[in-house]
Amino acid sequence: MEQESQEREIEVAPGTRLGQFLKVAAVAGSGGEAKHLIEEGFVTVNGEVEERRGRQLSAGDRVDLEGLHFLVSMQQ
Repeated sequence: MEQESQEREIEVAPGTRLGQFLKVAAVAGSGGEAKHLIEEGFVTVNGEVEERRGRQLSAGDRVDLEGLHFLVSMQQ
């Protein structure tokens, strides 16, 4: 049975960087794990491979990692 992939909306504070986002989204347990996932090319932002964990995210960005799909929204 094939599992349907769904996009989850994750709300973060303005100025959140990609490495922090992966921890908030619970796909990385530590900063080191987030760094590894990003540097190895497993993470895309808006369809492009992103290798900078310091990449600042904006509302509406789409982050994908190994079949997981996230939509970034910002806290007010």
